[in-house]
Amino acid sequence: MTQDFGLSRLGQLSQNANDLDRATAFYRDTLGVPFLFQVPGMSFFDLGGVRLMLGLAESPEHAHPGSILYFTVDDIEASHEALAGRGVHFNAAPHRVADMADHELWMAFFKDSEDNQLALMAEVPKSSRG
Repeated sequence: MTQDFGLSRLGQLSQNANDLDRATAFYRDTLGVPFLFQVPGMSFFDLGGVRLMLGLAESPEHAHPGSILYFTVDDIEASHEALAGRGVHFNAAPHRVADMADHELWMAFFKDSEDNQLALMAEVPKSSRG
């Protein structure tokens, strides 16, 4: 390998599921994530070209909630309202977490059906909040 080598593209994420059918329904039907396919013990979804795999843990030491998935949305208030209307319980209303030079970073956190932490994330131009 050369010194120029560096990882720069994510191909797949994995989230644990205790109940694969329930988790598949949550991501497909409640969140509206495009469903790709299912094989025994795993379901796959498309997150804008990055594949999300929901799977049953292979052993007890791997049976725990995974990393936080941050879903980028254009309108965090409308997205929050739509998901809340589908029964998603948010930890709190969307709120600003960072004030950047040209935008504000807003987030709203919630858990999936398997107790994995998820979040909505929006970069709101300062000119649109004036």
